[in-house]
Amino acid sequence: MLTAKQKELLLYIHERIKETGVSPSFDEMKEALDLASKSGIHRLITALEERGFLRRLPHRARALEVLKLPDSAAPAAPPKGRQSFRPAVVGDGRGNGAMGGIPILGQIAAGVPIEAIQSEIGRVQAPEELLGSGDHFALEVKGDSMIQAGILDGDVVLIKRTETADSGDIVVALIDNEEATLKRLRKRGNSVALEAANPAYETRIFGPDRVRIQGKLVAMMRRYS
Repeated sequence: MLTAKQKELLLYIHERIKETGVSPSFDEMKEALDLASKSGIHRLITALEERGFLRRLPHRARALEVLKLPDSAAPAAPPKGRQSFRPAVVGDGRGNGAMGGIPILGQIAAGVPIEAIQSEIGRVQAPEELLGSGDHFALEVKGDSMIQAGILDGDVVLIKRTETADSGDIVVALIDNEEATLKRLRKRGNSVALEAANPAYETRIFGPDRVRIQGKLVAMMRRYS
């Protein structure tokens, strides 16, 4: 699900390419979306690119290709048992559920942040010695921005609930109280950097009041067919 600004920019680029044959400039996009700076446009384009809606064509200035539009990207009906997720759920204090396993609370983006999930979609068993003390939850990874950390699309990550983490930890970060992502945390003075483990993706930097830590990675599980 795209944010309103992401969708607005994608449709604007699509219409401009249809009309003129070339994508608009950053200045034109900034003016069209009434943003204060071109850095906001850069972040939106990166988000759309990482989520498969846009592609930058190499070695060409102002070269963007629209790969799909929101309507064509969304399935007609969600798979049974899957719901749109609000990431604030990861703070609800549920325990591990030793007898029933750890709740899988939906999908998390290891790329650009996507909406996470609101309700449990399954459970996964994990040895207590792997987890240690504390409350835990699990998330299914979508995206490839953490591949150099050994985290692949479709993996299940086990997260310990915490509101604090050290620089270098891989965390579930809640951005602006509405989007969740799986990234490596870097503390840079008064700023917080969310760092991908894939050179194709840029590091995103935020003020400390925009990012809340929901948990940190303690283990990862992979299914093999």
